[in-house]
Amino acid sequence: MKDILERFLSYTAFDTQSAEDSETTPSTPKQLIFARFLADELREEGLQDVELDDKGYIYATLPANGKPDAPVIGFISHYDTSPDCSGANIQPRIVKNYDGQDIVLDAEAGIVTDVATFPELRRHIGEDLVVTDGHTLLGADDKAGIAEIVQAMVYLQNHPEIKHGKIRVAFNPDEEIGLGAHHFDVEKFGCSWGYTMDGGEVGELEYECFNAASAKFEINGVSVHTGYAKDKMINAGRIATELVCKIPHTDLPETTSGYEGFYHLLSVEGGCEHATLSFIIRDHDARKFHERKRFMEQLAEELSQTYGEGVVKVTIRDQYRNMREKVEPVPHVIDLAIKAMEQAGVSPRVQAIRGGTDGAQLSFKGLPCPNIFAGGLNFHGPHEFLPVPSLHKAMQVVVNLCELAGRFND
Repeated sequence: MKDILERFLSYTAFDTQSAEDSETTPSTPKQLIFARFLADELREEGLQDVELDDKGYIYATLPANGKPDAPVIGFISHYDTSPDCSGANIQPRIVKNYDGQDIVLDAEAGIVTDVATFPELRRHIGEDLVVTDGHTLLGADDKAGIAEIVQAMVYLQNHPEIKHGKIRVAFNPDEEIGLGAHHFDVEKFGCSWGYTMDGGEVGELEYECFNAASAKFEINGVSVHTGYAKDKMINAGRIATELVCKIPHTDLPETTSGYEGFYHLLSVEGGCEHATLSFIIRDHDARKFHERKRFMEQLAEELSQTYGEGVVKVTIRDQYRNMREKVEPVPHVIDLAIKAMEQAGVSPRVQAIRGGTDGAQLSFKGLPCPNIFAGGLNFHGPHEFLPVPSLHKAMQVVVNLCELAGRFND
């Protein structure tokens, strides 16, 4: 059986970065290159009913070897990586028996993952860590989750003494741009419930997430020669900076934590004649989330009153909702995950996600789907790292869940 670390590292060789501004699914054709590789691997590893559809969604089955009336459960991970940082030519490196000191990623460029900035490193002293070369992300979000699921399916086939019901697995594109579950066929998946393997630190179990929306501002200015601009020019770029300054400093990702929501500026582009700003809006509380969306609309209205009707327009699109209301009514889904972690020697830490997963959208599509740790940390940037023991722990949790669900109706 291929080692789980070897499996994960083979996945990082593929650039699967998604793209916000695309109109296709997957949002980038390079994602399909990896999807075809992964579908072939699933067939080679003995899974059945392997299907890769035209949108890049992969579905596969591990047949039951236990009680036929056991509930069908599923495991899901996404294979795209974040647009925030390059995922091309990833050069992973193993730091053996991490000693608790700063990790030099690129000495010549002065790129260092320092313990003062990333104190979570201290929790993994003595472990082998997978790190980057400082110039790309690693892709543990969420290729670690894929490796853990695939490895668990292979393990179960090699250990027929572990009885389980029918298990379904699925892997999808475009989670990082909020579209991962949009074309997910819940009916075809055919599960009573599922789990996304897309969390961070060992022990994380999440069934609360943000309510999420995007806000895109279009500012249409008037360009005039600066020598004759008085009372004529409308500088879209300057209005863009004014808009950004109206966002409360207390409501940013870098100034909030826990259940506090925020506005996050993703990008600013343009000049005098035209400017575009892209934001995301997040809040766990539905009422506050509505108020945040209304605040963005008011910004557009106020600036248009100042600079002219229609100068500033905003388009707000909901992305996903807090899945708590769909998971809480089925507490056994959480209880089994807690038990599976405890059996793997992991202390469960139930917490709210300061983000979202495909499981949020899937829960509202009829598939209750909390999120389980995949083990990586510092996602979406060059300081991302993955403790190797976390890969093994997460894989064992998947195996345990399959066995527990197989005895669910006992």
